[in-house]
Amino acid sequence: MTDPQILRRGEWKHVSPRDAGWTFVSFSVETMPAGATLEIPADGSEHALVPLGGTAAVTTDAERWEFGGRANVFDGLGSCLYLPRDTAATLTALTDLEIAVASAPATTRYAPVLVTPEDVSSEMRGGGNASRQVGSLMLPDFPADRLHVVEVWTPGGNWSSYPPHKHEHDVDGEAQLEETYYYRLRDPDNGWALQRVYSPERDFELAEPVRDGDLLLIPWGYHTTVAAHGHDLYYLNVLAGPAPKRTLQAREDPCLSAAREAWPAAGIDSRLPIVPKHPVRA
Repeated sequence: MTDPQILRRGEWKHVSPRDAGWTFVSFSVETMPAGATLEIPADGSEHALVPLGGTAAVTTDAERWEFGGRANVFDGLGSCLYLPRDTAATLTALTDLEIAVASAPATTRYAPVLVTPEDVSSEMRGGGNASRQVGSLMLPDFPADRLHVVEVWTPGGNWSSYPPHKHEHDVDGEAQLEETYYYRLRDPDNGWALQRVYSPERDFELAEPVRDGDLLLIPWGYHTTVAAHGHDLYYLNVLAGPAPKRTLQAREDPCLSAAREAWPAAGIDSRLPIVPKHPVRA
């Protein structure tokens, strides 16, 4: 298994387990003009399709779904179509479309599920300058085999994924999960954030700026993110691992976990939520 790493925009298109040096998560972002199609194979993997901007249609032998519709990830909450293993499908861009496609090997074949903004709980987590907005598309109670998918929006200047946590070992209170972070900035040309991944037990430290379109691969290690002042941040998390039971259990850095104690008094950042449930049109 390789170390945690950041893949820069333009340097990656599709990341497979072989590319990442791990076992489960595959991830890509497809940019498609209106009318273009993409075939989803009937193989041993389950898939999650999340439109980042635009409207998509997916057709199988038995069903058809239309979903998406936001202009970009800051326009509204996301949608997600879950396709189980052994399901051939055709993805069609009904408008110009940017769509994230995540997959992981699956053992059990579940039913397809479309998650719309009406189904997504928009949760404000943290407190003070560690406040963020979370849209959960596929949590542990979702009827899928391994995939978990979550959207997070962080106001400029705030910390996210805080306190730093890890999901590295299958032990009590923690699960082994591979994870990707796909970043977008409200100002894609000038916006940035800082990402830290570290592991005292492995003597590893990564602390680097991330920008619009970058992708972080986290096979292990504590991790946390902070958005630069004035630059709202979005990231899409995809997680999957070997645990026989679906879970997102994580272990927080014990040196920093006490930060939670100040959150009730600090309250949630008044800028939140920064993304509405549905796009607001004039």
